[in-house]
Parts: sequence; structure tokens; C-alpha cells
Amino acid sequence: MPVETMPKSAATRRATLTVVCVTTAMLMLDIAVVNTALPSIATDLDTGVSGLQWVVDAYTLALATVVLSAGSWADRRGRRHVFLVGIVLFTLTSLLCTLAPNIWVLDLARTAQGVGAAVLFACSLALLADVFEKGPARATALAAYGATIGGAFAVGPLVGGLLTELVHWRAIFLINVPIGLLTLAVTVRWVPESRDPNPRGADVIGQILVCVGLGALVFGLLRGNEAGWTAPVPVTALVVGVAALVGFVGYEMRADEPMLPPQLLANRAFAGAQVAAFAISASLFAVFVYTTIYLQNILHLSPVAAGMVYLPATVAMFVVAGATAKLDGRIPASVTLTCSLMLVAAGLAMMTVVDVSSSKYAILPGFVVALVGAGVFNPVMSGLVLGESTADHVGLAAGINDAFRQTGIAVGVAGLGAFLPAQSMLAGGSPEEFVSGLHQALMVAALIAAAGALVCAATLPARRRVRADSDGGREVAAALR
Repeated sequence: MPVETMPKSAATRRATLTVVCVTTAMLMLDIAVVNTALPSIATDLDTGVSGLQWVVDAYTLALATVVLSAGSWADRRGRRHVFLVGIVLFTLTSLLCTLAPNIWVLDLARTAQGVGAAVLFACSLALLADVFEKGPARATALAAYGATIGGAFAVGPLVGGLLTELVHWRAIFLINVPIGLLTLAVTVRWVPESRDPNPRGADVIGQILVCVGLGALVFGLLRGNEAGWTAPVPVTALVVGVAALVGFVGYEMRADEPMLPPQLLANRAFAGAQVAAFAISASLFAVFVYTTIYLQNILHLSPVAAGMVYLPATVAMFVVAGATAKLDGRIPASVTLTCSLMLVAAGLAMMTVVDVSSSKYAILPGFVVALVGAGVFNPVMSGLVLGESTADHVGLAAGINDAFRQTGIAVGVAGLGAFLPAQSMLAGGSPEEFVSGLHQALMVAALIAAAGALVCAATLPARRRVRADSDGGREVAAALR
């Protein structure tokens, strides 16, 4: 029987929501904020394409592979305690990124920063679920959280452009230090502790297998674009990656306490939601890297001007996310998520109108349509993950969702990058080759989003359904709760 908890005070709810949204914005910014800084980093640290791609993928890959274990650790040790550890780690590694003397140190620091981000992501939804009871208040909080995820990612290029152009690219990491210290103080003072009364054990073998599998897969995709797809190194890496991931799936099906419980993924709605999370990340969020390079290297926009191109779409997404919160489950999740991913697919396809001599605004209509879709997607997805998990295991469920999200970005950046010739992404490369490759990457991204929409339509419940609670009673529950 679940332990009854007293309703939290308004001050506690406000402080928790603020801390979660601020840290989430910081984490998402650190995926997107580097986009407009990549050309400056390449020049300053004298690196090639793979080094730049790892600035993004080292972070997202570490986040994706660790967030599952972090979610279960948070359920076991205490979500507030683990959240505090994540803030400290993320802040310290942000300082290390700031001081990095070369691309290797920066990539390693980004990996460690991704571990800190994984810990924070794994706790975020669980902290919100602890202080906001089901109903309109939680729906509003989830809308704020969802808008933060999409908005921070979308506004990241502008923030990165401002910091890079007006200060230095190192400022995009240094700014995390005072924010981290502030959120640390607020968390210590206001955020309550919560944990799973029946915690799961650590899955060490599963953690090793997923790290090796995803790491080798992404390395193979990135290396293949530079060395050639028949070269021994990328071929070996891809084989090792696939073998390790197959081994991971097999082990998780037999393990006593797996980090990715098969019974959770046996829930059609929960499993469909993870495919959808992967799809939007591997398409829209991954392609941001290459559209930003297009704006700067092909259209020769400054970092600030490139970031400004995204601003109207970002505003549209915030408005849509707020409107979505007011629906509060009145429209089935299958409808909202399917439509949102179809909008993303349509927007990505619309972006293929760009050319080497296009106006900087030619890409904007597609971005607006795609980010409107993201504005619907994010709050609905957060509610669906909470609705399909128990309160005691929400940290694990949130961790699984974030793992699929970040895996999508890491694999998407590597996979979509394969369509763009490596040299075309650097200064002095062929603009025509880059644009041709970008068109292909955008169409593949659109197909990924459309496939995610089909999965949502097939797996998510089309109407409100009734399920039994742990006390044997009956409660009406929507797929979105």
C-alpha cells in the first residue's frame, strides 16, 4: 500500500518547479547552446568534424547511457539527495569545459557533464510528481516543464550566439556555474525528499553493456563519415555496438533487477511513448546541429543572427505548450502525440526548400511548424510517462524516457551527419555538397518523425480507460495524467 503524504505547501511547490525548470533549461541549453558556437570552437581548438560532433554527442551519449541507472539510484537513495549530487557534478564539469585547452579535454569534460545531466534529468519528473498531485496543478507544472525542454533547446542557438559573439564560446559553459550554485542553495532549502520504499538494486552488467553498445554505435557512425564506411575501424565499432546492444536486451530479459524492466516496456502505451520520444529527438532536435551550421557556414550569418532565426518558432512553441496544458487530458494522448509528430515531419520536409543562396528566412516556416509540433509533444509526453508509472517508480520511468530522448539525439546527430560530406561542414567546404546532404538529412528526419507518429497511433490508447489502483479500488485514468 502506498504511503500517504501530506499536500505540499505552495512555497514548496513553487520552489520545486522553479528548480526543476531552471536546471532542465540549463541541461537542454547545454545540448543546443553549443550549436552556434561550433564554428568558433573548431577555429579556436583547431579540430575537425568528428571532434565537433563529439562536443554534442559526448554529452548526449553520457546522458542517455547513465540516466537509467541514475533514475533507479534516485528511487533508492532519495531523489533530492541524488539531485543535489547532480547539481554539484554538473557545475564542476561546466567549469572544466570552460577551461578546456584542447578538443580532447573538452570532449572528456562534456562526457562528465553529461553524467551530471543524467542524474538531474532522472530526478526532475519524480520531484514534480512528489509535490504536485494529479489534476490541473500537475498539468500546469508539466506544461512548464515541457515548454522548458523544447524552449531551452530552441532558444539555445540564440543564447549560444550571444555569448559566443559578445563574450567567448567558453562563456556558454561558464554561465552554468552561478546558475548551478543558485539552484543548489534553493534545493537545499526548499525541495523535499522522496524515495521508493522498495528500491531496486544496481544493474552493473546492464550499465556496462548499454555504455559499450551505444558508445560503439555512435563512434562507428561518426567515424564512418570521415574514414569511409568500409574502413576497418567504423565497421568494427558498428559490429561491437550492435552485438553489445543485443547482449543488453538479452541480459535485461533474464536479470532479476534490470535497469530497463521488460514488464514496463510490455505496457504498449509506455513503450510507444519511448519510441515517440526517440523519434522527435533523432529528427528535430538532432537536425538543429546541421541547420545551425548551414546558417553560419553557408549563409554566413553571425552567431547572433543565426540564433535569431529560431526565435519566432520558439515563441510559437511556448504559446502552444501553454495552450496544451489547458486541455488537461481531454484529448487522448494518441491523438495529440500523433498529430504533433506529423507536424514535426511536415516542418522538416518544408525546410528542404533552402539552397546555397536562400534568404535566412526561407527555413523559418518549416521551423515554426516543427516547433509547434514540439510544443504539443513535450507536455503531453511528460504527463504520459507519469500516468503510466507508479509514484514509487517514477524516477525509473522518467529515467527510461530521458534515455530514449537523449539516445535519439546522439544517434540522430551521428546518423544524419552521415548524409553530409565531412569536409563540406568545415569552413572552405563545398556549399552545394552541404546543402544537398542537408536536404537528404531533413527528409530522413521527416520520415523518422512520421514513423514515430504511426507508432503513437498504433500503440497509445485512443480513449480514457479504467485501471485498478494498488488498494483494489477503481479510478478513471487517462493515458495522459
